[in-house]
Amino acid sequence: MRRARKFTAAFRHSAVQIVLRDGKTVAAAARELDVNLKTYSNWVQAARSGLLEHIDTHRVNPVSELQSEVSRLRRALAEVTEERDILKKATAYFARVSK
Repeated sequence: MRRARKFTAAFRHSAVQIVLRDGKTVAAAARELDVNLKTYSNWVQAARSGLLEHIDTHRVNPVSELQSEVSRLRRALAEVTEERDILKKATAYFARVSK
């Protein structure tokens, strides 16, 4: 699965200018920049209505060092738990086979 990319406001502004100023089609510019067509057309529509600078402002949540560490530890715990469960199943299987 492809991970969602984050674009800076400066990138969005310059990308939209390709359509508004240079006259390229939205589809052609999206392909050229390797940006999802729907995402790109949303940017162009927002720029035309003067709302481009407000895109993604609700997502600006800087992650603290503590939050980052908690996320890392949760991932590690999930991995170790999965490994433990696999080992439990393997142990039970071999115990049955050896009888």
